[in-house]
Amino acid sequence: MAGQNCLVANDWICWDYVTSRSQELTDATVQHVWITGVSVLVGLVVSLPLALLARRGRHWAAPVLGLTTLLYTVPSLAMFSLLLPLFGLSASLVVTGLVLYSLTILVRNAMAGLEAVPEEVREAARGMGYGPGRLLWQVELPLALPALLAGVRIATVSTVALTTVGSIVGKGGLGNLIAPAVNSSFKAQVLTASVLCVLLALVADLLLLGVQRLLTPWTRATGAPRAARRVKPVPAEPAPPAAKTPMRGA
Repeated sequence: MAGQNCLVANDWICWDYVTSRSQELTDATVQHVWITGVSVLVGLVVSLPLALLARRGRHWAAPVLGLTTLLYTVPSLAMFSLLLPLFGLSASLVVTGLVLYSLTILVRNAMAGLEAVPEEVREAARGMGYGPGRLLWQVELPLALPALLAGVRIATVSTVALTTVGSIVGKGGLGNLIAPAVNSSFKAQVLTASVLCVLLALVADLLLLGVQRLLTPWTRATGAPRAARRVKPVPAEPAPPAAKTPMRGA
């Protein structure tokens, strides 16, 4: 009876809402995860060639960075409206918009990671007979992984939030629950869907952080020398005095 009362009273926290709408919440969460994952993966695939193009020189970097930054400034409603004639009311509309928004973060981080590779490392690889393709895949990209994965983490958290805007075409995951609940002042649905959205962002960030630490073990070893410097050296024990040689004639 208490659970039913919380629905009637329109409380913010209502466990009866969670149990009675569990399937609806599950479906919305699955759709949210799917749209977010596909958007980030496609954005990553698109951003790498753009980053490689941009690092060729300033005459390429300026247009690429300028375009991706311009796309990020377009409001989401306007972006979806511009893409509507191409994709219609479909999940492709939302995914394409989210991919365009993720490019400004992913391209810049990919460029930063590639530019941070020491030139002497590239020269050493070329001296060992590495061609451009092998140099990129076996030397530059592995060393650029920390910056690249940091960009993926930021883009993922941002995409989790932006996915909710897809509710305007019915493809917003948890946003499909938040938008109508706000209009109808259904407090339990607003709070539950919003909390799930925040939890998705936190879980995704933690998972990607684990992947980053797994793929870049050398970044964890950088703290060892600093720790070693903080340890005070143990003073050496003084050498025992040499035994006195008895004087002749004593």
